[in-house]
Amino acid sequence: MNDKIRVGLIYGGKSGEHEVSLQTALAVIKAFDMNKYEIQPFYITKQGEWRTGPQLTAPAQTVAELTFQDEALSAPASSFALQPFFASQLTGDKAVISSSQTAPAQKTGSAQDKPLDVVFPLLHGTFGEDGTIQGLLEMANIAYVGAGVLASSVGMDKVMMKKVFAQEGLPQCVFRHFTKTQWEKDQAYFLMEIEISIGYPCFVKPANLGSSVGISKASNRDELIAAIQIAFQYDRKVIVEENINAREVEVAVLGNDEPRASVVGEIVSSNEFYDYKAKYIDGKSSMIIPAEISEELSDQIRELAVRAFQAVDGSGLSRVDFFLRKEDNRIFINEINTMPGFTPFSMYPLLWKETGKPYQELLDDLITLALQRHADKQRLQYTFDVE
Repeated sequence: MNDKIRVGLIYGGKSGEHEVSLQTALAVIKAFDMNKYEIQPFYITKQGEWRTGPQLTAPAQTVAELTFQDEALSAPASSFALQPFFASQLTGDKAVISSSQTAPAQKTGSAQDKPLDVVFPLLHGTFGEDGTIQGLLEMANIAYVGAGVLASSVGMDKVMMKKVFAQEGLPQCVFRHFTKTQWEKDQAYFLMEIEISIGYPCFVKPANLGSSVGISKASNRDELIAAIQIAFQYDRKVIVEENINAREVEVAVLGNDEPRASVVGEIVSSNEFYDYKAKYIDGKSSMIIPAEISEELSDQIRELAVRAFQAVDGSGLSRVDFFLRKEDNRIFINEINTMPGFTPFSMYPLLWKETGKPYQELLDDLITLALQRHADKQRLQYTFDVE
């Protein structure tokens, strides 16, 4: 009898962080203990097409192997959109994600037609980390790793995230935000507001994106206007933040209702700030784990990380990023990342490794937390019968 846990890995995605997701998926697949798990891959192309194929029986060796298209699954893109999820068959309390409607060559009863125990959405950015895939999995009643719909949405939208953090009383840098419509209607007002309240230099970011995509540093009005235009290429809403002369420190959080925080780590960027290139391409940024700070300061940062996690109603995992101002060691929370990367350069697993939890054990914990959270939700009553 096969008692392995069947895990569906969803990766790729219609996002500016597509390549980051592939790197994460590669690292996770290679780390899974195949004696405990059966892996069913679901690759989403940059166009939003879903692809699945033979069950992986051995870890993939390259990112290219994760972007496969089986001959039996060469149907038009429209056939592979979200049909497999919405057409899921339910067996007991488990969803069977089947491609039988879209891939006639796939035999009924194959590994692909077996129930999945849990889904690991290894998607970063838009349509993966913003609550959309989480909502789809909730509708299909499938257990999944990581934050729920609310936490994912709040964690993705930097404006809403900062408003929630403000309500929680977490220390933050000064920021301003506006939509593209507001900017086009009253550009002069927002420029004046930013220059008075924030000044130069400042950072301009799309409100809904990750991995430092679309982020620019502006040192004058011309650069600010150009940076805002770049940010609007990625989102309809932009946030402008004050520049802080600070060290960048990060904490990994793990758990559901009783989250735990890892040791504190520090990022020393290879570029002026920790942008996409510094994170994923040049490999020159360094990580200091644990960060060279006092025990008292470390405890304060770890406590704030847990408070941030709970403020957004987090579950499973998150990485919480902070600024530590150099002049006085004052702590400012930067953001929470509800689906941090697992690439070779990623801070999250390295923080837990230093805390005493190796990669495979971390994956085991995440699967367990997902199944526990799903089981708890199954005990809730969602209907009300009127006598």
